[in-house]
Amino acid sequence: MMWSATEREPGPPEEGDSASPAGQTPAAPEGLPWSAGCASGAGSLPDLDPVEAARYVLGEVPDLPFLPELPARGVGADMIGRTCAVLADLPVDLQPSGWRLVPRPGLDLRRARDLLERDLDAFTEAAAGYTGPLKVAVGGPWTLASTVELPRGHKALADAGATRDLAEGLAEGLSGLLADLARRIPGARLVVQLDEPALPAALAGRIRTPSGFSVLRAVEEGPATERLAAVLATATAVGAVIAAGVHCCAPDVPIGLLRQAGARFVGLDATLLTRDQDDAVGEAVEAGMGLMLGLVPTSAGVGQDLSDPRRTVAVAVDLWRRLGFRPELLGEVVAVTPTCGLAHATVADARAVLRHCRLAARVLVESPQ
Repeated sequence: MMWSATEREPGPPEEGDSASPAGQTPAAPEGLPWSAGCASGAGSLPDLDPVEAARYVLGEVPDLPFLPELPARGVGADMIGRTCAVLADLPVDLQPSGWRLVPRPGLDLRRARDLLERDLDAFTEAAAGYTGPLKVAVGGPWTLASTVELPRGHKALADAGATRDLAEGLAEGLSGLLADLARRIPGARLVVQLDEPALPAALAGRIRTPSGFSVLRAVEEGPATERLAAVLATATAVGAVIAAGVHCCAPDVPIGLLRQAGARFVGLDATLLTRDQDDAVGEAVEAGMGLMLGLVPTSAGVGQDLSDPRRTVAVAVDLWRRLGFRPELLGEVVAVTPTCGLAHATVADARAVLRHCRLAARVLVESPQ
């Protein structure tokens, strides 16, 4: 898919609308890691057996299935636990306050690694013969640093050396995980998602110390961009990887920073976007980035209320209209996801949400205005 500035709808924006900066010719993208009308999940699912979960995502979101996270299994199965299991040469252990760096691996880390290995085995079995894109998510370097503690109990985010070590350990470990997946499922074209829900708070100086009585100093944009760029670059260097991007379901996603870091796509909760972010979204699209828009709500019982996919995509259609892009590009640039993970949903609700994502994605292709 390629487009240029001339493919913007002619005419000035309506009053109150915004448009991306004029006079800039966007880079011609080489193609996004999904096909038009694509739907996917954020990453987590309800309490399912790993084999059942793997078959579930391969059937429910076949255009962009994902390696499921199953946090209901307990210690080590959540996003941070899985990411700690991936880290190279940085053992951690679970303390009452959370994951903490320790001198040598213990029972909790062994459990997290065992759970990841079971997930990989289950997905390998379910995806035998699979060819196509496959999304793999781990926690990003800044969410990891905002969560994991140093040996003496301070957040790793408070120590520049520790944040560097975590980013490097994540990059190395992630590279190994991706190479392993490529061997297990040779037909898969891997799409890497760094989950960074804590990034906006880290940039704004809102990450609290373990005591809760104060906050850590805000992370500067320069180092934040550099660390993310390094992990993204390492991931895309793996031969089977076709794209790497960042997902953040918190408000105030730093879209411009992610673009500067080299993210091929950004995933976010579209219902939290404000008009102040229109320019950043427009610049990202013009630079060739894809958007994974969280459009389908994940609140309890939501499966009973999903009836009209046109209403679901109204947020995306309105955004596209304000930006002035051609409507037929909407379904190509945007992949539809739930607004957040589905770990706390019932199995029935999770199935309904993912099915509705597929229906909403088709609307973006068939009726984008």
